[in-house]
Amino acid sequence: MTGGAETASALSQEEAYARIRLLRSPNIGPVTYTQLLARFGSAVEALDALPELGRKGGRTYAPAKPAQIDREVAATRQAGAKYVFHDSPDYPALLRTYDSAPPILTYRGDLAVAARPCVAMVGARNASAVAVKLSRDFAAGLSSAGFAVVSGLARGIDGAAHRGALPATIGVIASGIEISYPPQHAELQEQIAQEGLLLAEQPPGTEPRGSHFPSRNRIIAGIASGTLVVEAAPKSGSLITARLAGEAGREVMAIPGSPLDARSQGCNHLIREGAVLVQSVEDVVELLSGFDGVPLSSFREAAAHYDAPLCADGDELADAEPANIAGLLTTAPIAVDELIRQSGTSAASVQLALLEMEIAGQITRHAAGKVSLA
Repeated sequence: MTGGAETASALSQEEAYARIRLLRSPNIGPVTYTQLLARFGSAVEALDALPELGRKGGRTYAPAKPAQIDREVAATRQAGAKYVFHDSPDYPALLRTYDSAPPILTYRGDLAVAARPCVAMVGARNASAVAVKLSRDFAAGLSSAGFAVVSGLARGIDGAAHRGALPATIGVIASGIEISYPPQHAELQEQIAQEGLLLAEQPPGTEPRGSHFPSRNRIIAGIASGTLVVEAAPKSGSLITARLAGEAGREVMAIPGSPLDARSQGCNHLIREGAVLVQSVEDVVELLSGFDGVPLSSFREAAAHYDAPLCADGDELADAEPANIAGLLTTAPIAVDELIRQSGTSAASVQLALLEMEIAGQITRHAAGKVSLA
């Protein structure tokens, strides 16, 4: 492959290159990528089929140009990073089971860190001094107990958690693997890359944008068996991560705080809504040791994802004819299983129709298995 990506031993260089190109092509997200691989058996075949699928959806379609991928692979190598693919044995195991998990990640550091049981720690950027110390102490205790601590390298709670857990920590960033954000954490990010594990979903050269942070949060929630919120205000990004963890069937935990401090209101709200109240490292260890996929917390029931079996069964997609569902869609998100019920056709036919429409840029996919007109 031009530029030389690092891949799982069973994956040919041609297929690895094609997978990167497929994922970087217009309108190809994690769900569509997975379904294309299921239907065509390889990224090489899927790339060949994209122009025809785009034509069926009503538009002229061109995949990402090879020159773009050559530049990306070269930049990845120059950054000292490697690729890990969703079906590699080194890909984080719990993240692989997460709905819409990133098909490809770039990383620096040791992927063996992700083989440990993982706990996510998140919280306020403008955290109190007490909460920062608590986060650092919890992270140190959890790493001593054999856990890897996952966070997003933000100021406040995230940074304290990483520092307390080093080297047993995983930093997930919302930019390309070589871009440090926030700039104040450039040294910490490099230390995590050298001693722990640094992960990025975005290709090299991508600056962090607002839309990237929810995507980063789903990786933080998906890679861990539980998410601990240390201190957070209402409607914060930390609560989004907790919600994503709950929807994925993972444990959601929170440390209570004073009702007089706005930075504690998010944690207190989580506890009131069903998150597990924790007060010590031992509480977290007891809760997550031997986690079997059945959380004690009741914060946010796991969302039903009707399309999960279809992503793994290419035969159904290959044999299906696309359903006529355009008239059922509006700009308001609707669950895919509701489309299946209302269309009166098979799940595979609906998924194939959505696949063609997404490639043509006609629909947008949302969290919890919902879609809408673009």
